[in-house]
This record gives sequence, structure tokens and C-alpha cells, in this order.
Amino acid sequence: RKEQLAGRMAEAVVKRLVTRKLADIKDETRARELVRRILVEDLLAEEKLEADARALLLEHAKQIRDSASDYRRLFGLVKTKLAKERGFTL
Repeated sequence: RKEQLAGRMAEAVVKRLVTRKLADIKDETRARELVRRILVEDLLAEEKLEADARALLLEHAKQIRDSASDYRRLFGLVKTKLAKERGFTL
């Protein structure tokens, strides 16, 4: 699924760059593949970030339950913090 999403996004990006003459692309197929690969890496990195955030929250599940905190809010905060530490832009 991530591969398909990245492929459609890459197609749109390259098409827009060529149509608007924002880039001189000699090999559109190669450009699409490079953009697709970068997008897949980014999607996988975000997936790993989310898994790590969930793991951190699971380690503190009892404290979270006892404090009646909102899980989604905490998940967002932890994900943002991890992203910042890793230099990942959300």
C-alpha cells in the first residue's frame, strides 16, 4: 500500500514539475522512481516513529491510565518529540 501511494504521489510530483517547467527532467521514469523511493523511505520512517511512540506509551500505560490523560494527545506529543530528536519533519 505504501508503495502504491508513493508511486501515485511521485507521478503527480514529476508531472507537476514538468508541466510547470519547474525542473528540466530528461528521464521522467527515473525521476518518478527516485521520488517514489524517497517517499517510501519517508513513509516507513514515520511508521517507525509511530511504533516507537506507541512503545513508549505502552511502557507507561499504568501511569497514563492513573492520571486520566488523553492517549491521543500524549501520542501526538511523544511522536512530535521523537520526530524533533530524529530530525524528522512531520
